[in-house]
Amino acid sequence: MCTWFIAAFPALRIDYLSSSNRERIAVVPAPARWLFGGMVSHTTPPKTGTDPARTTPWQWVTVVVLALSTFVIVTSEMLPVGVLTPMADGLGTSTGAAGSSLTITGLATAVTAPAVPRLLGAFDRRAVLAVAMVVVAAGNALTVLADGFALLVVARIVLGAGMGAVWGLASAVAGRLVAPRGAALAVSAVVSGVAAASVVGVPLGTLVSNAFGWRAGFTALSAAALLLAAALALALPPLPRPAAPADGPDAGAAREPLSRIAPVTTGLVLILLLVTAHFAAYTYVRPMLEERTGLAPGPIALVLLVYGVFGLIGNFATGALAARRARSTVLGLAAGITAAVALLALFSPLTVPTVVSMALWGLAYGGMSVGGQLWMSQSAPHRIEQVTGVYVGVFTGSIALGAFLGGAVVETGGITVLLWGAAGLAAVALAVGLAGQGPRPRHSSP
Repeated sequence: MCTWFIAAFPALRIDYLSSSNRERIAVVPAPARWLFGGMVSHTTPPKTGTDPARTTPWQWVTVVVLALSTFVIVTSEMLPVGVLTPMADGLGTSTGAAGSSLTITGLATAVTAPAVPRLLGAFDRRAVLAVAMVVVAAGNALTVLADGFALLVVARIVLGAGMGAVWGLASAVAGRLVAPRGAALAVSAVVSGVAAASVVGVPLGTLVSNAFGWRAGFTALSAAALLLAAALALALPPLPRPAAPADGPDAGAAREPLSRIAPVTTGLVLILLLVTAHFAAYTYVRPMLEERTGLAPGPIALVLLVYGVFGLIGNFATGALAARRARSTVLGLAAGITAAVALLALFSPLTVPTVVSMALWGLAYGGMSVGGQLWMSQSAPHRIEQVTGVYVGVFTGSIALGAFLGGAVVETGGITVLLWGAAGLAAVALAVGLAGQGPRPRHSSP
């Protein structure tokens, strides 16, 4: 409602505080201004009379819009997990081939996310986010129209391109929308869209699939992406390229290759191994629950809901912890994922231990996105867009690798071998994190 009120009164001006450069940026969120003059953002001198340490309610609204955007893109990516069997039947392909749709999306995102910050220049990040959501809508629409594997590949490539831009930029700009002391909460809220996609998106998509067919879920996601594209264009302030430090110790760090920053390298290797292990197993969680636990479609949706609810809890708990101690927090999450997948390998034929293991899995993995993001931003605070783009690229590339390896193992060795292999790989990720260097602990909130 607030968005449409502002759109109806183009003369209304709202001031935002950019926490990255501490300057006021004035917004006239009229559609015409955005279309013809908003692609390159401009700033105005600061105004007096407001508290720069306080985040306004409207600034939190913009964070919510970003969170809904990450929810839609990750639901679009992950929905095949919940509808894998009917989707494979509808496309006339195997479950392994249908599961590879996550690999395709992940590869496209892995290429797009690191490239976007290098290509944007002075373009307004708000405009880029809105356009990227239109691309996400197009990818979902093509998925609805797919009548075979070939068109599904094209659809998932389009989806991955839009997803890479949205996910990378949303995490990078979240802290700029609020006062400095609310930055960690803003990042947690935006990344909560990832966990909420498991809480609501995948289980709801599974229920919709059972009732109306698997294509109905992708139709709804396409419409939601278009609505959010308009909301991003109207609600967000202009978001110019962050200014690089001109002098001082951060100036040299801003020119140093990210690969030479030890905590960044350790974090990326840990994420690569851990997310690969997770998605190798999680992509095929529905066949596991069907074959080993013997659950029907309805109970499977409930088990995925349990996983997602605990994932959302893990997301916000991790945000508070990782803001001060990112390394120890992420290591704890890695240990939780290792234990959960190993327990499933041992006890998945039993319903109650399976549900408990899925809850632990959701709690641990639910915090990985925000934990990894805070690890990266604390390791290279002077290069937030670049390090976030690389992080999202590695993260989504790991999704692709995990889905691919999971499909190969399922086809050749079965579900049990897949679970033990994923648990072993997660343990290796934990060992890398223990041996490597992480960001220094912070004793006060950002």
